[in-house]
Amino acid sequence: MLTIEKISKVHIQKLLQPIAVDTHKGIQGHALLIGGSYGKMGSVCLSSKAALRTGCGLVTALIPKCGYGILQTSIPEVMVITNDSEEFIQQIEFNIKPNAIGIGMGLGHAQETQFCFHNFLKVNETPLVIDADALNILSINKEWLSFLPSKTILTPHKKELERLIGTWKTEEDKLQKVTELTLEYDVIVVVKGAPTLIVSGNSIYENTTGNQALATAGSGDVLTGIITSLVAQNYQPENAALIGVYLHGLTADIALPEIGYHSFIASDSIGYLGKAFLSLE
Repeated sequence: MLTIEKISKVHIQKLLQPIAVDTHKGIQGHALLIGGSYGKMGSVCLSSKAALRTGCGLVTALIPKCGYGILQTSIPEVMVITNDSEEFIQQIEFNIKPNAIGIGMGLGHAQETQFCFHNFLKVNETPLVIDADALNILSINKEWLSFLPSKTILTPHKKELERLIGTWKTEEDKLQKVTELTLEYDVIVVVKGAPTLIVSGNSIYENTTGNQALATAGSGDVLTGIITSLVAQNYQPENAALIGVYLHGLTADIALPEIGYHSFIASDSIGYLGKAFLSLE
């Protein structure tokens, strides 16, 4: 029988690191978000803005050319790198040294994108958070899982998880398969759902914040930005995942009396991050 520990407010408060009064953007963490394709640039915008709102000193987005004006206009605080392709990412090259990388949001499945993702994984040593289309690419190339740095964080929703581990008969069966995946490849899996679970080896945690308002487009992109930001700020990956899902859910709980379930959208989650942090102080 697997043991599941519920994440409490006190637990998260103990994990949060104070921001030094003499800090500056150069030592507050640099996150790189890689993703986007024609018609799906909003995903990287959400991730990038969420990373900033979570306290990262610097955020850079690596995107196809079609998204340059979108990113620079909608989030002026974010730096942008484009590759040669107009509509999708066909090369992952950068001359910066990020502290963490989030990849997959709106990435698409173009053959060139899959090829450059493979090449990137073979040489990358920077802590990773993998989401969305990058997870789906991994699912059809499972041998690439062996390239992932230790404690890489995977953030699948139900269908993405099914592609990774296969079908399951019961919740116990599902968690057993996820546990085996984390042990085999030394990764952390954020199983998105109601409730969201974090599986790290033989440790399983259940998030206790959030509500059905989070069932909206872009919600996962925001979570990826939050977690990537925390890893970039030197949180241990497991702690970054725990804090990230708790904060993400908390934004919806705080917003609920003012917005309700129906009108909440993913960017509202970013907007309420400040109040979520304040409620933990």
